[in-house]
Amino acid sequence: MADREYDFRRVKMDDLPLLLEWQARPHVREWWDSDDPYDHKALADPRVSRWIVSMQESPFAFMQDYTVHGWDDHHFAQLPKGARGIDQYIGDPKMIGIGHGTAFIGARMKVLFENGAPVIATDPHPDNNRAIAVYKKLGFVPSGQPQETQWGRIVPMLAKP
Repeated sequence: MADREYDFRRVKMDDLPLLLEWQARPHVREWWDSDDPYDHKALADPRVSRWIVSMQESPFAFMQDYTVHGWDDHHFAQLPKGARGIDQYIGDPKMIGIGHGTAFIGARMKVLFENGAPVIATDPHPDNNRAIAVYKKLGFVPSGQPQETQWGRIVPMLAKP
């Protein structure tokens, strides 16, 4: 997948129907429990950058990256200044299992590191073996035991440049 190019564009209110459609799919609902629709205030939140990921002008995934210091009680708040957290899902089931997740996450990580992030954090559910395997391919290592957070059960993972 290294030869694939991915486009990342900011989520807009017009994207809500697509995001809700993706979030209703069983393969997304299994691990993505947010039913909260975005509003203008959420999309303007400077702590979080939300992206529609496309290939050849065809959207297939959602990704967000955020400052881990945007919430006082965030489980990654102890990380150094500039650290970013990431979350994502592939909405189009035809794009699962063929390397796109690893490729587009890696592409976004490259940009985050180039922009100065000293570390990138992610927090998959401990039972999400597919996501954990992808993260390990990308250089993430577990940074603690599975734990309960306000966002659910997670295994903390970190990647450095």
